Amino acid sequence: MKFYIVDVFAENKYQGNQLAVFIPDGDLQTQQMQQIAREINFSETTFIISGKKPNGGYDCRYFTPDVEIPFAGHPTLGTAYIIHHIIEQRKSDKILLNLEVGEIPVTVCADIFTMEQKEPEFGIIAENPEKIAKILRINKDDIDEKYPIQVVSTGLPSLIVPLKSYDALKRCAVNHERYQNFIDNIVKCNLLAFFPESEETIRVRVFVDDPGFVEDAATGSANGNLAGYILKYEVFDNHETSYHALQGYEMNRPSLLRVTANLTDERYTIKVGGKVFLIAEGIWV
Repeated sequence: MKFYIVDVFAENKYQGNQLAVFIPDGDLQTQQMQQIAREINFSETTFIISGKKPNGGYDCRYFTPDVEIPFAGHPTLGTAYIIHHIIEQRKSDKILLNLEVGEIPVTVCADIFTMEQKEPEFGIIAENPEKIAKILRINKDDIDEKYPIQVVSTGLPSLIVPLKSYDALKRCAVNHERYQNFIDNIVKCNLLAFFPESEETIRVRVFVDDPGFVEDAATGSANGNLAGYILKYEVFDNHETSYHALQGYEMNRPSLLRVTANLTDERYTIKVGGKVFLIAEGIWV
């Protein structure tokens, strides 16, 4: 079967988040897809397992090296890129992916792929900032207590942690034992720490709960969660926002995510986009 490697949320090749996309030429069992994802060993590997369905969408499945997941951001844009460029030969500016969380539309405009995420769900609030600080190996005073530490999900949950400075963000380093205890006893979710440099630029780091990898270079789903959080708590004193999220710099995989969001009549509209670069293609034997 054919496979492709792309860099997502990148401004140039060899930046952003890596993704492998497979187009099976026959039926694959779940175990086989999981084994392939483990062999590739990127944060995610995706499989386009159907042609275009009557609803206009393509059935797709996403795997980390360890588990299947219902949704993720950079796999959605990277998979849409392959459908747009390879399968549909650029004939459409809208791609629909059928995922476990439902239909996710992706639009294409001037080489920017943009997905609209599901309505955010707001979960538990962490009442003890000191415990979260210890998980991230920073000081309690580094956390901006004007805002809550809260779980938010548009498909995959994130614990959103607001910080007071970029220096604090750069110092984050997960304590694995404390993080595992949080996952086991509180909630299973990734950790998103952020610092708003301005209304146009937010610095972001995401630490993932999957044991196969620790930090993610670019996380569309988590940044969608963050956009919902920013609107709910009026971080920019507004019910609409448009900014660039900068992620992956601490990993030498600089990534740029274009985020627009608004809150009208208690309805959230969240869109996350970026560029995608084709790096390689081949045959899986």
